Amino acid sequence: MVEYNALVNHVTMWNVAVERQIQVKGPDAEKLVDYVITRDASLIKPMHGKYVILCNEDGGILNDPVLLRPAEDEFWFSISDSDIEWWIRGVNIGKKFDVTIAEIDVAPVQIQGPKSEALMRDLFGEEVSHIPYYGLMNAQLDGADVLISQTGFTGEKGYEIYCKDATLNAEKVWYGVLEAGKAHNLMVIAPAHHRRIAAGILSWGQDIDQEVSPFQCNLAYQVPRNKQGDYIGKTALEDARAKIDANNSPYKLGMVGLVFGGEQITDYANDFWLVHSSDGNNALGYITSPWYSPELQTNIALAHVPWDMRSVGTKFKISLPEEYGGQMVDAEVVSVPFRPSVNPNSREVAKSKGSDYVA
Repeated sequence: MVEYNALVNHVTMWNVAVERQIQVKGPDAEKLVDYVITRDASLIKPMHGKYVILCNEDGGILNDPVLLRPAEDEFWFSISDSDIEWWIRGVNIGKKFDVTIAEIDVAPVQIQGPKSEALMRDLFGEEVSHIPYYGLMNAQLDGADVLISQTGFTGEKGYEIYCKDATLNAEKVWYGVLEAGKAHNLMVIAPAHHRRIAAGILSWGQDIDQEVSPFQCNLAYQVPRNKQGDYIGKTALEDARAKIDANNSPYKLGMVGLVFGGEQITDYANDFWLVHSSDGNNALGYITSPWYSPELQTNIALAHVPWDMRSVGTKFKISLPEEYGGQMVDAEVVSVPFRPSVNPNSREVAKSKGSDYVA
């Protein structure tokens, strides 16, 4: 089993194609944010954050960023895929909110794994240990101002260091982390996709996009039943939920977790792989994110399958591409997450309480 002690994700952290920070700031910042996300923005207190989704008028997911609130009148949308900035600007113009919107000069790096807290204490002191999940803390690293959050893309215990004025300070932060990491066997890697798949963490553009509803991809909890304020997509989502509650789902497909056989999957899938009926005769759905899990010692995947075939234990066949032998292999639906997360995300917490939503 591969054991990563402290993982720094996003090696190209200062490339604008990685995570971008879209700042919404001003007297109406909370009003604008509340209108473009499905959750209740007023419940995100200053120096805290949440995982959120933004939907179009049909209820399709436009983006699923981490939303940070560094101050009462300021929010950051931390996005790594798609470009939601121009859409937010359009909403702002149409609704005439009193805010400014800008892509700010901030770049994050992730510290993930069992030794992440020890490494972060070496960098920032004992106060780091008191940051709650999705909590924030201001700090300095080698003279550079940073914002720290206890978040990550793996389901492991971990943190993100947001380097402010990154054009000037990126190297200070990068080499400061590397130096402190020597004592903790720090490894510089790309995102650990088998970990994020095992945790059920979705990748926008791979697992979900504007044609996928939160009800199709285990994100029903992101659509509160008790949010009073209006938001984009609310009518479509509430209508869809009513139909689902009446056992009349408007969706043909829904997302599940699969374990499957064949050669170990060791590279990112650049295409969707077909999911077939258990006899292999009919193509019924498709895999979005497959990988080999060294912890579970099996291939795992997120996949879209027929709505009424999402039950744990349902059997399928998967068509592997030529690079993995090109044959059909057995697959079975399992629970998501595939294993308990060190930091259970909101979906896991909601599921453990028997709830399909959070505020």
